[in-house]
Amino acid sequence: MRTSTVRRVGAAVAVAAALTTVAACGGSDDDGTSKARAKGSGVVKVDAIAALLDVQKKTGAANSAKVEGTTVMGSTMSMKQSGALDWSDGITGTMEITYTGGAMADTMKKAGGTGTMQARYFKDGYAADMGAALAQQTGGKRWISYSYDDLAELGGASGAAMKDQMQNTTPDQGVKSLLASGDVKEVGKEQVRGVTATHYSGTVDVAELTAKNSKLDAAQLTALKKQLNDAGITTEKVDIWVDGNDLLVKKTERGQMKTGELNSTVFYSDYGTKVSVERPPAGETIGFKELLQQQGAAGSAS
Repeated sequence: MRTSTVRRVGAAVAVAAALTTVAACGGSDDDGTSKARAKGSGVVKVDAIAALLDVQKKTGAANSAKVEGTTVMGSTMSMKQSGALDWSDGITGTMEITYTGGAMADTMKKAGGTGTMQARYFKDGYAADMGAALAQQTGGKRWISYSYDDLAELGGASGAAMKDQMQNTTPDQGVKSLLASGDVKEVGKEQVRGVTATHYSGTVDVAELTAKNSKLDAAQLTALKKQLNDAGITTEKVDIWVDGNDLLVKKTERGQMKTGELNSTVFYSDYGTKVSVERPPAGETIGFKELLQQQGAAGSAS
């Protein structure tokens, strides 16, 4: 595969990863179950599962938020991302993504990239600003547009799974992952960027995911298992921090991937923030499928 093609594919993966780590699974330093707390002569059971179901509901219904995070995906890439997302009707929003290390960052920079790009997410796909390096090769078109339908077609079963994940991934999915563990506990009260938050922790064991304790349906569990298995993750530690309004303010995720350690931390704030996103100018945009076809033709002619 040509270096330029690797770069375009790498951009697709990076932009997808920036969104899904913000919203999908979560990491932890501990695990556990609902705990019991002594109070006076009786015992008051603190039901972490019930509390998290409220968090899932309220975070999902909040519709939008500002997000900021860091992600390490083994030796493949490490990145920082920040922006705002709306999930009231599909996923829309804008994220600034900066590569901070890994093989993909090296490839992007060797191909002329700066290591920083803007990603715009829409209901039917997303677009990445690849900068002047791409524009010089495409007659001024610096944006690559990735249609979810095209990615599903080009990627087969994995592409279809990616399409579904990208279109349905929201911050409350991190709560679902913790619920799926069937092994969750309330750790205690902690400060998160000046906000008093309740810390919940658990471990997702892919082989032991069952509908019995997770409160997720069979389809949700199957999708979660496939997502983790495809990445080579057998267990994943999940931590979330929740404010007094039952809204997610921080999520961490930690696991071992085929390419090394997965480590992600994301902060959420300003729920209900207004999010607007515009399509890049048509004259500055080329579709990913079209770009691959052009490069394929050029390769055949050479």
